[in-house]
Amino acid sequence: MTYYARDLPHWHPPGKDIFFSWRLYGSLPVTFIRSQKTSGERTSRERFRAVEGQLDKALNGPLWLKDPRVAKCVVDALQRTATELNLFRLHAYVVMPNHVHILIEPNVPLALITQRVKGTSARAANLILGRDSQRFWQDESFDHWVRNATEFTRIKDYIEQNPVKAGLVTIPEAWPWSSATK
Repeated sequence: MTYYARDLPHWHPPGKDIFFSWRLYGSLPVTFIRSQKTSGERTSRERFRAVEGQLDKALNGPLWLKDPRVAKCVVDALQRTATELNLFRLHAYVVMPNHVHILIEPNVPLALITQRVKGTSARAANLILGRDSQRFWQDESFDHWVRNATEFTRIKDYIEQNPVKAGLVTIPEAWPWSSATK
């Protein structure tokens, strides 16, 4: 089992699907982030829900992923990394205005996947936006290994329903940057 920790612990048992989320650099207010770190006995799931609620409101920080050219470069990076490089099998994804969720079956350590997808998409997005070598993605991410088939289905539905829950569309298939549109 692979393990590492930054602000959050990251466990990656071999052969398990992983729900993985990351966000744009500066997409949450510093005061909110501090409040989450001092929130005491809250579980990682409760902290995730609080962060997700803030991100879905998209009231703070950059919303670069609303630009269709930028969203497309993220989707392209995911699909290329999955199909051409075979670093993972992509089960589900959504690119929201300020964050990304994916459900994958990794073929290599998650750190390599993260480096490839986030690095490739950040370079392409910064080029599109005319931002030379500036931070695009937040370093920290959230991941959770999937325990069983029921949880897999719940997570896949959660990912594809995220634009509906955030009030961006009325049905998942209407969001162009999601596996639900296939």
